[in-house]
Amino acid sequence: MAVVTRRAPDPARTLALLWGTHRHEGRSGLSVRTIVAAAIEIADAEGLEAAVMRRVAEHLGAGTMSLYTHVPGKAELTALMADTVLGSLYQTEPPGAAGDWRDGVRLIARENWALYERHPWLPAAMDGRELGPNIMRKYELELAPLDGIGLTDVEMDSALTMILVYVEGVWRKRRSLRGTQERTGQSDAEWWQTTGPVLDQVMGGGGQFPLGGRVGTAAGTQHNATLDPVHALEFGLDRIIDGIAALISR
Repeated sequence: MAVVTRRAPDPARTLALLWGTHRHEGRSGLSVRTIVAAAIEIADAEGLEAAVMRRVAEHLGAGTMSLYTHVPGKAELTALMADTVLGSLYQTEPPGAAGDWRDGVRLIARENWALYERHPWLPAAMDGRELGPNIMRKYELELAPLDGIGLTDVEMDSALTMILVYVEGVWRKRRSLRGTQERTGQSDAEWWQTTGPVLDQVMGGGGQFPLGGRVGTAAGTQHNATLDPVHALEFGLDRIIDGIAALISR
C-alpha cells in the first residue's frame, strides 16, 4: 500500500506571505488578496473544511493550479485567512482606550466573542505559530490595558492568554449547543420545559443526587437550560478580573 505523506508548510514562506514580502509570481489575474477573500467567504458560509484550493478556484472561476502560484497550499491559505479576519478587530476602539483596565479586559472579551460569531471557523484556523501582522497588532492592542497596572511582562502575557482561552472555550460550548438545537429542532427553553419536570421527579426529594439535583434544578430554572453561555462568560470574566486584581494587590 502506498503511503501518502502530507507536505509540511514552510514556516519562512508562510511568514513571507503573511507579511507581504514574498515574490509575486502569480498569473491569471489572481492575487493573494483575492484568493484569501474568496476562501473566507466560503468558510463563513460552509465551514473551514470547504475552503480547499479546488473549491476556491471554482469560486473564482480559475484553474486550481493557478492558485498554487500565489499560495503554496491549504496550510498557508488558512494562516492567511485567519490573519486577515483578525485585522477587523478594534477598528473603532482599542482596548487600551476603554478607560479602566477592567473595561479594557471586557472589551477584549466582547470583541473576540463577536469575531467568532462572524467567523465561526476562526478558532480552528489558529495554531499559534503563524505570527502575521494582524495577530501581532492584536497582541499589541490587547496587552495595552494590562500594561502599567502592576503585572510583570510574563504575568501580562499569562493574564491575556487566560482571558482569550476562556472566551474561546465558552464560545465553543455555545456553538456546540447551537448545533444540538439545529439537529433536534428544539430550543434550550423547549427542551428544559419537557425535561425539567422529569429531572425533578427522578432527582428531587433528596434521592441519590441531592446536591446535584438541588443545584442543577436551580441553575436550569434560572437559565431555562442546562447552561447559559452568555451568563457563563460574564460570570467567569468577572472572576478572572477579580483574580488579576488580587494578583496586582499582592
